[in-house]
Parts: sequence; C-alpha cells; structure tokens
Amino acid sequence: MASTELRITDEVGLHARPAARFVKAAAGFASTVRVTHGHRSADAKSLLEVLQLEAGNGAHIVIEATGEDEDEALRVLAEMLADAG
Repeated sequence: MASTELRITDEVGLHARPAARFVKAAAGFASTVRVTHGHRSADAKSLLEVLQLEAGNGAHIVIEATGEDEDEALRVLAEMLADAG
C-alpha cells in the first residue's frame, strides 16, 4: 500500500466536475484507491462516495492505493489535484 497526503487547492474543492474528473482517472487504475478526509473514507472510483467526503478548498485529504499500479495511481491523482488549483 502506498499513500500521500495533500491539500485541495481547487476553488470549489473536490465537488462536481473536479470530483468527476478525479473518479474517472481513479477508475483507470487496477489498484484499489481510497480517499480519506477527516473521519470519512471513500472509494475513489465512486463519485457519490467522493462527493460525500465534503472536501472543500483547503481540505487535507489522504489518498491510499493498493495494487500493481499503486505508485502510478498516486502520482497521477496527486498531480491532477495539484494542477486543479
């Protein structure tokens, strides 16, 4: 398992369109990917679960990936969120 912690910098947070792009990217990996914000955890491949995290601008999240492409998944997803801000 690999993980990374980062801060959401997108003006609207991890909601609506940014969340949809994030979920679509996560779905492209074979690894299991989870996102945690506070005490809530979500399957990164589920739009509904990601939206329920309520991770707004400035929120600190942890992305965890487990599987054959875990390092690549973390790199791509973290870069995606960093570029959104």
